Amino acid sequence: MKAMLEQPNPVSGILEQPIAVNGTPILAQDIAAEMQHHPAESAEAAWNSAVRALVVRRLLLDAAEAAPDADEGDAIDALLARELQVPQPDEAACRRWFAAHPERFGTPEWWEASHILIAADPEDPAERTAAEARAKALLDEVLAVPGALPDLARRHSDCPSREQGGLLGRVARGTTVPEFETFLAGLTPGQVCPVVVKSRYGMHVLHLHRHAAASPADFEAVREEVARDLRRSAWQAAARQFIAVLVARARIEGIDAATLSDARADGPLVN
Repeated sequence: MKAMLEQPNPVSGILEQPIAVNGTPILAQDIAAEMQHHPAESAEAAWNSAVRALVVRRLLLDAAEAAPDADEGDAIDALLARELQVPQPDEAACRRWFAAHPERFGTPEWWEASHILIAADPEDPAERTAAEARAKALLDEVLAVPGALPDLARRHSDCPSREQGGLLGRVARGTTVPEFETFLAGLTPGQVCPVVVKSRYGMHVLHLHRHAAASPADFEAVREEVARDLRRSAWQAAARQFIAVLVARARIEGIDAATLSDARADGPLVN
């Protein structure tokens, strides 16, 4: 079994400690395939998330006592339906949830903006320096003639938005990287950011078109949405607790059981 388990991590090229759950190996090729469901800031972070997901999935399948030829999704669904008892929220609980989580309802703050992206590897200082110089030259052109950004984006941007002249459309708060959002929040509509915006993706020339503040919701208008949200949150909490019990009972090799505590019960590992 050891020969099956000891496989190189394609992310780092080094030999990883064998990983197994109750004697069942977690293979490197399966981890690599799972990574596509776990976007992260680095390949290493995506690899680690994929490992956690596959370990938890194996725990669930073992608990479901799924037959080798059974559909894994159906087996896990049946297990969770049997084990997770989630009460239906009443009116008072819904109102408390609504009051405690106003950001989940209503219309979030948003910006409408255009940009030019000069992509650069965050781990390559030379590439980032060169990208910043290119972005600065483009920024000088846009500051001189703001209407030039769409044409420059089509010719130079590394973002798919170049097909729309750099137009990103509406960007809601919390949907983009913090460094980009910080600059958006500091601009006034119609303003071109006077400096190159640096993010993990590269260098940006940024032009803000419109801004709208968050708009709170009326409870009566979103009552059903609040109830669904509360049920979903309660289900996730119950799933996390159930997974913690499975982790405590299992024989897990090659990964610290404590690292499984941040595995999302609503993520690909369960879905």
